[in-house]
Amino acid sequence: MPDALHEFYEQRPEWSAPSAEDGLERATISVPRDYNDPQGVQLTIAVSRLRATNPAKRRGVLLSVNGGPGGDNGEGLKLPLQFPAEVREAYDLIGFDPRGIGESTKLYSEVAVPVAPFDSRPPDSLFEQIAIDMRERELACARAGGDLRPHITTRNISRDMDVIRGVLGEERISFVGYAYGTLVGAVYGSMFPSRLDRSVLDSCVNPNWTWREQFVTQAEGVYRNVQKWAQWTAERNVHFGLGTSAAAVLESVEEVVSALEEFGAIHLRTLFDGAVGTRATDRAQWDSLGYLVGDLRKAEDVATAQQLIAGNGTWRPQDTTGELRIGVLEAITMETEWPSDLEVYFNDMRHHREHHPYGFGVLRAQPWVGAFRTFENLEEPTYLKRVGYPVGLCVQADGDQYDRYEGGVAMAERLGHHLVVIEDSGDHEVYAFVGNSALDAIVNAYLVDGVLPEKVVTVPGSTPRPDIPADA
Repeated sequence: MPDALHEFYEQRPEWSAPSAEDGLERATISVPRDYNDPQGVQLTIAVSRLRATNPAKRRGVLLSVNGGPGGDNGEGLKLPLQFPAEVREAYDLIGFDPRGIGESTKLYSEVAVPVAPFDSRPPDSLFEQIAIDMRERELACARAGGDLRPHITTRNISRDMDVIRGVLGEERISFVGYAYGTLVGAVYGSMFPSRLDRSVLDSCVNPNWTWREQFVTQAEGVYRNVQKWAQWTAERNVHFGLGTSAAAVLESVEEVVSALEEFGAIHLRTLFDGAVGTRATDRAQWDSLGYLVGDLRKAEDVATAQQLIAGNGTWRPQDTTGELRIGVLEAITMETEWPSDLEVYFNDMRHHREHHPYGFGVLRAQPWVGAFRTFENLEEPTYLKRVGYPVGLCVQADGDQYDRYEGGVAMAERLGHHLVVIEDSGDHEVYAFVGNSALDAIVNAYLVDGVLPEKVVTVPGSTPRPDIPADA
């Protein structure tokens, strides 16, 4: 610990009494905005604690970080409540809102309302406006984010974690990270290897990909699930009547797309594309997707189609001019380079529009704020490595559409961790969240007793496919 940071590590915050509602103690600590200027501006980090329920079995503290980037809407303080009883016995469970979000110092962006209509298969004629909208989004981030924005980084979040460790008086921490939190945990281990004990990385960011690659390849991840659904549905053609091969089923899907376009219902076609991607990823909804496609094929007017598609939402926020929102996602995803040539994005959009249009994958290929960046990074991203801390676990569902299966494989290989694969599953952020008892048992045994499974082990997904027999 550098002497200049001594005051931060030696903080002794005042913890609240355990909440009557959830049992959490809460406190705030101070960290430097810029660790190269510890005497400068300070930020506030909100921290929560759930003390070990069995002091005789206590083996330390366990920090956790959830996804985003951006902390899943500031729910980091509540993460300790998610862990099972055996882990609660062994650890003081620590949650926190990373810098920029939640009850910590916030990074704001002005809201920039898009002009381009929300279209899952935008025509080339919309591409220029989509790019203009994204440039305005970056400028809105810059106006509200100001001098704080360059300091909202994964490396600084990892430094904040180490300050939390010091404030708690612990030599080492254990860690569970979900989605973006897997990158935080891997960066922490690379920067502070002697301070990391056991670690679990669930739904991994691919360490070999830029944020641009992480985004654009989601379209392919969604499509894999759609193909699996189409094959399952084809094997039940007597029941669904959508075709006897996966290709035929997808032709039925495209018949619906064409009909909605002929109705002039681009909004409904966009919602339908989203429903195909979302329901195909969730095995429990495979039958409802089959019924939806079948019913829409019979729809004779736009009113009927609208009634059938009602209730399917989008991920696009309903922004309102003049409001502020959190800008952490845009800041973090600037950590790797983005192409400045807009034709790179436009070509990818054309490719995915033709080959992988479901689940809004085309829009993940569109220009992002990184194409119009307004600030330079203050330091390079961390090259991930494991030297000096124990072997951990990577957990990955084979059908995760957000952080694709390849990410878990690559992270396990890069760090020498053991890999738990969840088969036939579209789950994302799985351990202790979705009720997969086989997975939870493996992770609990590792966190509590240090028991590692085989180098690569598989467990079944916890969401079964619908109980509809295949055609005889």
